[in-house]
Amino acid sequence: MTTSPHATSPRANSASAPPHLAIVLFSLAMGGFAIGTTEFASMSLLPFFAADLGIDEPSAGHAISAYALGVVLGAPLIAVLGARFARRTQLLALMAVFALGNALTALAPGFGWMIAARFLSGLPHGAYFGIAALVAASLVPQHRRSQAIGQVMLGLTSATIIGVPLANLIGQAVGWRASFGLVSLLALITVLLCALFAPRDQGGQSDPRRELAALRSGRVWITLAIGAIGFGGMFAVYTYLATTLIEVTKVSPAVIPFFLAVFGIGATLGNLFVPRFADRALMPTAGVILLFAAVALLVFPLAAGNPWLLAADVFAIGASVSLGAVLQTRLMDVAGDAQALAAALNHSAFNTANALGPFLGGLAIREGLGWTSTGPVGAALALLGFLIWIIAAREAGAAPVEDTSSDAALLKHAPARPAPPLAPDGRSRSDAVRDPVA
Repeated sequence: MTTSPHATSPRANSASAPPHLAIVLFSLAMGGFAIGTTEFASMSLLPFFAADLGIDEPSAGHAISAYALGVVLGAPLIAVLGARFARRTQLLALMAVFALGNALTALAPGFGWMIAARFLSGLPHGAYFGIAALVAASLVPQHRRSQAIGQVMLGLTSATIIGVPLANLIGQAVGWRASFGLVSLLALITVLLCALFAPRDQGGQSDPRRELAALRSGRVWITLAIGAIGFGGMFAVYTYLATTLIEVTKVSPAVIPFFLAVFGIGATLGNLFVPRFADRALMPTAGVILLFAAVALLVFPLAAGNPWLLAADVFAIGASVSLGAVLQTRLMDVAGDAQALAAALNHSAFNTANALGPFLGGLAIREGLGWTSTGPVGAALALLGFLIWIIAAREAGAAPVEDTSSDAALLKHAPARPAPPLAPDGRSRSDAVRDPVA
């Protein structure tokens, strides 16, 4: 299986590469930390801003869906419009808009304004992760792509260990508005880090027509469908986890951050270890994750009455987040020259699941099936995602992905050449890969 050289070729890198791979990945991951904090903290803060704004909790879930809708629409639109701009420039602009959206959320005078601010906050989300994934993949050899992307995604998953519990504590102690103010500050820090350390590159390496070519690929769409459906189960449970803990598990609100951190630990460890298997067997790894998630979600209603059993199950559900990095690599393989759009669309799919899961979970709750009904709803979504995966896996086995771009043909027949040094001190790209962070 080959991939487009636009994702990993040295030509995609800047002429003045950053001095250390670990610093670049950390800078990119900081943006993921800010995004992960706002995306997941808004779910854990749902009972608090619902009470403050005078609405019921299922209705408050529309704020979650508004953010997800912003991601779904913003990711492909920004990827196409920004195709001619340098990746570093896009990273800075996207995080600046993200900071503004979260600041407006903190200042929203009513629920309608909050919906609009959450939509604005979601617009840069997918495009940022898409560009960050391409930058990370371009700095390592092809067989380490999933791990590099997973390390960028560690920003998002580590947010569920540190950022989300911290935002929840701040929300309880000071108010939910302060939590979104914290996210805005984290986004500004990311702007500074990327300005200092993100690789400098030239714009014009792609164009909108080439990016839109990804939409003609059935393999792109079926990969996106796996994420859009299969990920919905995790969001169905996580969105109403705080309320389930209070109403069913009967724990104190002060204990909620502990369970959020357990979810984050599961997500972080999943992103650390699962991509290693994906680099060896990409599609089989995705299928195993979906089945694992379905089992964990089915167990949720049974575990909800016992805090320790529930903690173990929440850990397992969190580990399924690793599906994101796996599907990101798959999209790079099937997208040909349309790398930026495909990478961004992965997060559109992720947040389609973020809208679908809470909607279906909230519908089950409204119908009187109870707070734990989100578990079976989520399991059904994971299993449906697995059925879509079966179709994708059969197609992948029947006809391996071929990169037909002219660059790929040239590289295929060109003699092996040493990669240019990553750092001014002469360290090669392979030396950088041996960095402990990588």
